[in-house]
Amino acid sequence: MMAMHAGEQQQSDVAGGEQVGDLLGRVFGCSTGLAEHIRHRGRLRAYATRVTIVKQGDQVSTLFVVIAGRAHALVYSVEGQAVLLHEYRSGDLFGVMTSPYSATHDADVVAVEDVSAFLLDGVVLALLAEQHACIVMALLRFMVDRLQQTSSRMYEHGALSAVGRVYSELLRQARLSPDLTIRPCPVVADLALRVSTTRETASRAVNALERRGIIRRDADAL
Repeated sequence: MMAMHAGEQQQSDVAGGEQVGDLLGRVFGCSTGLAEHIRHRGRLRAYATRVTIVKQGDQVSTLFVVIAGRAHALVYSVEGQAVLLHEYRSGDLFGVMTSPYSATHDADVVAVEDVSAFLLDGVVLALLAEQHACIVMALLRFMVDRLQQTSSRMYEHGALSAVGRVYSELLRQARLSPDLTIRPCPVVADLALRVSTTRETASRAVNALERRGIIRRDADAL
C-alpha cells in the first residue's frame, strides 16, 4: 500500500459510497454490481489544494480515479518553468493502468483544487481486468484519448506560435459550451501554463482579441 503524503486524508465523508459507485460504473462502463465490487476493493483518499499527490520519479503501484476536484500533471523545464502534461477532473485516471507491477511516474501530480480520489492497487486492477472485458476496454479508451491529447499538444507546439497556442486553447475551451462562453473567465496564469508560455504573452494575446472585438469579457465569463 502506498504511504500517505502530507495533506492526504483517509476519507469517508468527502464522497458518499453511492456517488463513488455511480462514477466507477460510468468510468468502467460496467454494471452497478461490478461497480460496487470495484468500490469495495479500493479506498478513498482526500488531498488538499496544492498538495502533491504523486511525485515525479515515485514508484507507483496504484490506479487513481478522480472523484471530485482537479489536479495537474506537471514536469519542469531546465529553466524551472512548469509544463502542463495533463489535467485530471472527475472521472479521469492516472497512475498504474496496464500492469500489476509498480512503475515510475513521469510527472508531479498536484491538486489545484481539493481532490477526492478512489485508489485501486495495480494487482487488484489486473485481476479485475482479467475477469471483466469492460475494464480492459475502458482503460484502452482512456489511453487512446490521452495519446490523442498528447499528439495534439505536440502538433500545436511545433506548428503554432505561443500566441497561436493561446488562441487555440481559448477556442478549445469555448467549444465546450453551446454559446462559446467560457465560465468562469480563464485565469491568465493557468492559460499560460496550459500552452507553455509566459503569463505576459498570454495576457497580451487575450487583450489583443478583446481590442479587436473577437472576445468579450465580463465579471464571470469570457
